[in-house]
Amino acid sequence: MVGQNKWLKRTAIVVFLLPSLLGLLLFQLIPMITSGVISFTDWNMLSSPKFVGFANFAKVFTDEKSYTSLLNVFKFIAGYLPLVLILGTFLAVLLNRRMRGVKFYRAMIFIPVITSWIAVSIVWRWFLNGQSGLINYFLSLVGIDGPIWLQDFHWALPAVIGVTVWKDVGFIAVILLAGLQEISDDYYEAAQMDGASSLTQLFRITLPLLTPALFFVMTISLINSFQLFDQVIIMTGGGPAGSTSTIVEQVYKNAFMNNKMGFASAQSWVLFAIIFVVTVVQNQLQKRWVVYDK
Repeated sequence: MVGQNKWLKRTAIVVFLLPSLLGLLLFQLIPMITSGVISFTDWNMLSSPKFVGFANFAKVFTDEKSYTSLLNVFKFIAGYLPLVLILGTFLAVLLNRRMRGVKFYRAMIFIPVITSWIAVSIVWRWFLNGQSGLINYFLSLVGIDGPIWLQDFHWALPAVIGVTVWKDVGFIAVILLAGLQEISDDYYEAAQMDGASSLTQLFRITLPLLTPALFFVMTISLINSFQLFDQVIIMTGGGPAGSTSTIVEQVYKNAFMNNKMGFASAQSWVLFAIIFVVTVVQNQLQKRWVVYDK
C-alpha cells in the first residue's frame, strides 16, 4: 500500500510537470542546441548546410556591421545604466516619503513600464520627428533649433537611450521602493539621536542597505540592455549609418532578411557568452559592495 501511494504520487508529479517540461524541451532546449549546431555552418535555408568550423564566430568580431553593433550596445549601456539607476533611486526615495497622493504618483511612474514597446516607440518616433515633433517644438519656444533626432548620426543613439530610460525608470523605482520599505526605522531613529543629517543618513544608511535591490536592478538592466531590439527596430531600424545598430537587430536581419542563419546563430551564442560572463563577474563583485542586513 505504501509503495502504491509513492507510485501514485510520482505519477501525479510527472503528469503535472509534463506540459512545462515539454514546452521547455520543444521551445527552448532543442532550439538552443540546434542553433549551436547551425553556428558552425554556412546555411542560407535554401541549400544544405556547409560546415565552416569557427569561421562564423571569428566573423562576429571582424565583420564591420557586427563589430559596430556590439560597440553600440556598450555605448548604450554606458549612457543608459547610470541614468536609469540614478533617476530610479531618486524617484524611489522621493516616493518613499509621506505625501498626499503618493499612491497615484507611484501608479503613474509605472504606466510606461506596462505599455507596449511598439506603442511607445511609435509615439516617441513622432515626438522626436525633426520637422513636426513636439520635442523640437518645445525647444523652439526657448530659441533652440533641435536636431533631426532619429536621422542624425550623433543624436540617434542618445534619443534611444532617453526613451528607454523614460520607459524603464518606473520599474527600477518600484523595485528600489520595495527595498527602501524593508529598511528598519530603527537605523534612522538612532542616526537622528546622534545628530546625523538627512544627507548623512542617505549615504550611510539608505544607500548601503539598498544595495541588494540595486544589485538586482543593475543585473536585470544589464541583461535587458544587451538584448536591446524593439525600440531600435521601430524607431531607427538600426540607422542612420548603423549608429543605433545592435547585436540582436543584426541577428534578426542576418537570419530573416539576409538568410545567413549560421552567422546569426554564432552572433546569438557570442551574445549569450557576453551576458554569461558579465553576470558571473557581477556576482563576484557584489560580494565587495552589497550589504545584506542580518
